This record gives sequence, structure tokens and C-alpha cells, in this order.
Amino acid sequence: MEAMKGRDLLSLADLTPDEVQGLLDLAGQMKAGKVAPHCPKVLGLLFYKASTRTRVSFSVAMYQLGGQVLDLNPNVTQVGRGEPLEDTARVLDRYLDIMAIRTFEQQDLETFAHHAQIPVINALSDLEHPCQILADLLTVQETFGTLAGLTLTYLGDGNNVAHSLLLGCALVGMNVRVATPPEYKPLPAIVEQAKAIAAGRSEVTVTHDPETAVKAAQVLYTDVWASMGQEADAASRIPIFQPYQVNESLLSLANPKAIVLHCLPAHRGEEITDGVMEGEQSKIWDQAENRLHAQKALLASLLGAGA
Repeated sequence: MEAMKGRDLLSLADLTPDEVQGLLDLAGQMKAGKVAPHCPKVLGLLFYKASTRTRVSFSVAMYQLGGQVLDLNPNVTQVGRGEPLEDTARVLDRYLDIMAIRTFEQQDLETFAHHAQIPVINALSDLEHPCQILADLLTVQETFGTLAGLTLTYLGDGNNVAHSLLLGCALVGMNVRVATPPEYKPLPAIVEQAKAIAAGRSEVTVTHDPETAVKAAQVLYTDVWASMGQEADAASRIPIFQPYQVNESLLSLANPKAIVLHCLPAHRGEEITDGVMEGEQSKIWDQAENRLHAQKALLASLLGAGA
């Protein structure tokens, strides 16, 4: 993974298929204790949005690599008082070795990365959530032993997770189906980008029919129906999204060995039933654990960590 040293990860489309597979293989080896890179570097976390899994998994990953973490809470740093992001980037670039930023606008990531030489990681934006999907793909690979040729169906809002799933599945040769209400489709530009990446090796489908979307799929995936910043619309979305709930009936239409994923936090009884979430086909807790391993592999690769 030497080719990744010093680079940014703002979108999954920044990676090649071989680099995605390399990250997944490295994450699996690190999880199994077969390799243990040492990286005494400093990671900065600049999070404008609430976080549990992303914040904790990045922190633990950096500590386990032998490094340190600084939580740059906007409420207690000058960026929260209006300091231009490009100025903050220039300064932090001289203190830190790598940055993970969780924000609203994708442009904020682009701006920071433009003005800093250190690697910048998208820890979630309204457009994409690439680190989540690396963990998702690791979980699917652990379950089925392979990725190419499998079918993943995402049901719900065409949000940042849907966008990164479209790109990530296309990169590894998985068929991806996104089923949403008509007014909540993923961005057409992302769909076209995923189709270009797939280049006929796999299928990229956007539909409004949840039952057709899940037929014979090996992976069913869902997310909350109202993302951070959309809480005011949550109640009004429930009747619109109800047909897309991952429940026992919908799961029965998938492949008999299908697994269920959710990026969390979950609203049980809304986008997923309690029975499915706690059922035998759920891999949600393995998926959550794999945030740690996937991000540790990513940090080690971007920092050029040695064994």
C-alpha cells in the first residue's frame, strides 16, 4: 500500500479497485493479528457533527498503531469562532500528521485538503461516508469470502451512505441496487460515476420497488430515514419510507443466506425491525467492529506505517 502514502481520502472514488482490495486485505490481517504496523504519529479529529463509532474507532485505531489523537472540537477551537478553514488548515498542517474531518459540506474537505499537505480523511460529509463503506465491504468479504459478483441492496434514503455504497460496490465488482422513494433518490452524478467505475463488470441499479430490489440479494443494507441535520423532517418521512423498512417479510425475499447491515445508530421499528436487527442474519455488530480495523488499515496506509 506504499502508493497510498501521503494521499487524501475524500471520496471512495479516490481509490482504485486494487487499493480498495488492498485496504480490506490489510484490515483483515491486522484484525487477525498477523501484521502490526507501528505508527507513532498524531491524528487530529475535527468533527462538526456528533459521532460515536467514527470518533471512537479512529481514536482507538490511532492508539493501537502507537500514535496519539487530538480532538479538535470546533466549540473550543478558533474555527468555531469564524477563523477561515484555509487558515486553520495551514496551521494544523504544521502540527499534525493526518486529519479526519466530519462535516456537512464536501467543499470543506476539499478546502482543507487543498491548503494542507498532510493526508485528509473524509470521516463523513453530507455527500459521502467512505470509511463506513470500507468497514461494510470488509464485513461482506468476511462472510462470503469474496465480493465480486455478490449483490447488495440498499433501502431507504439516497443519502451519503447510499452514495458511497454505489461507488464502493462498483469498485469491487459487486452489483448494487438502491431502492428509495422517488423524491429521495441518490444524486444522478454519483449514480453515473458508479456506472462508469463498474464499466459493465457489475450492475448499478436505482429503483423505487423495494421487493424487486431485494430479490436474491446477498446483502440487505439500511440507514436512518432522516440523517443528521434532517431531524425536523423525521416524522413526516415515516409514512413515505415505510415500504422500505427492512423487516422479516422483505428479508424473506432475499437470498436465504443473506446478511443484514446497518451503519448505526438505528431507529428500531422504523427503518429496521428489532427482530431483523437481533436476528441470526444480522451482521450489524461485526460491521460496527470493523470500523476499527478498516480505519486502522487506512491510517497505516496513508501514513506509510512500517511493521
